[in-house]
Amino acid sequence: MGRADVRRADVKRERSIRFRLTVWYALILFAALGLFSGLIWLSLRQRLLSEVDRDLSDRATRFQTYMAREAAEVAPENLKDEIEEFCQALPSADYLEINGASGFEFHFPDSAPAAARTRTIHRQFTVGHDSFQLQISASLQAIDHTLDLLRLLLLSLVPVVVAIACAGGAWLSRRALKPVDEITTAARTIGIDNLSRRLRTPQTGDELERLTEVWNVMLGRLEGAVTTLSQFAADASHELRTPLAIIRTGAELALRRARSPESYRESLREISDEAERMTQLVEDLLFLARSDAQPSEIPGAPLDVSDLLHGVAAELRGIAEARHIRIRLETPGSGAPLISGNRPALRRLFLVLVDNALKYSRPGSDVAVAISTDDSRIAVAIEDFGIGIGPADLPHIFKRFYQADRARTDGGFGLGLSLAENIAHAHGALIEVKSEEGSGSTFRVVFQAAVSESGGRRSAQTQDPQLSAPR
Repeated sequence: MGRADVRRADVKRERSIRFRLTVWYALILFAALGLFSGLIWLSLRQRLLSEVDRDLSDRATRFQTYMAREAAEVAPENLKDEIEEFCQALPSADYLEINGASGFEFHFPDSAPAAARTRTIHRQFTVGHDSFQLQISASLQAIDHTLDLLRLLLLSLVPVVVAIACAGGAWLSRRALKPVDEITTAARTIGIDNLSRRLRTPQTGDELERLTEVWNVMLGRLEGAVTTLSQFAADASHELRTPLAIIRTGAELALRRARSPESYRESLREISDEAERMTQLVEDLLFLARSDAQPSEIPGAPLDVSDLLHGVAAELRGIAEARHIRIRLETPGSGAPLISGNRPALRRLFLVLVDNALKYSRPGSDVAVAISTDDSRIAVAIEDFGIGIGPADLPHIFKRFYQADRARTDGGFGLGLSLAENIAHAHGALIEVKSEEGSGSTFRVVFQAAVSESGGRRSAQTQDPQLSAPR
């Protein structure tokens, strides 16, 4: 899909939002006006019919009173004339019919009107010794005409009102979405080359302001991630370039002219050493990449941290003796402290920390590895009495490829502490450091204790003399 297609798709999406807002607004308004109009029409119809019923009831009452009075004063043969005179005052569309039990009948007019709809009331009453059935009907033509006019008016006005409201709704939605369009346009201009740019935050105190603030925070995190990634790639390339150059130079020198077997062995040994360094670097990078991609906990089982530290100290005993440094391992006197973890990963974690302590310790000094426990936690502290870490370097020591100036000749890549931090976090452990320049550093890893099969632990600490190197 080309850029033009993408832009057209974006425009369609924007229009569809406005269109949906307008359509929903129109449907809701149409339904509300339809309900309102129907209620008005029904209310008016009920009111008009109630008035007709009340008027018919009043007429029936008046007629009953009139007939009772006339029957007492007028002879029976003249009663119809008096009733007909009374009916002359009725509306021309009304109809009256009275039937007596003795055979008296009266209709006014002579036949029922041909109105389409009428409203009728029946009344039974007694005059003298005769019983009468009264029926009075009123035409609903005027009411029907009024209701038809109202219905026509409502049916004509509701679509007009909805159309006007839709136009206003479209205008309002366009104004409401204009800041979103501005944010979208500004966001499109931000790319990998100008991630430092930020969206202008409208001081409106509404959802748009919060949305813009979230965008800017996300851009800041993205900028930091891209910067870290770029620095990581640059540092990795730099670190890989040196051993590659050494391997290539050694191979070219070995191939340039015939040499003695010892010279060839020396070149191959140098190539092998650099290849091993490259392999270690690549393995470290792969481990960090997997940790970033899958930050889930490393599966493990309960293990004895004292036994693990004994193995680490034994592995590094040769390096410690070569540097005239003594490793003092202090563990609880009884009750092996258990932690839940992956043994190879934790071995690597403590190898990094102890090796780091040996690397920066002064010859003839000590490196103390101590285990302390309480009811729920186990802490492992690695303390050296070497050159320490400067205040400017301390906040950055866990960053990948970070190396203080004085440490750039130690042959490392600056990945060890970053690996240690990743392994600790994968085990749900806390790693922290305290250091004073010129006095040494203490790295402390705090684990959650696993269930101990041997019961309680003692806080007394003993020194393992077999792991002490001569000064």
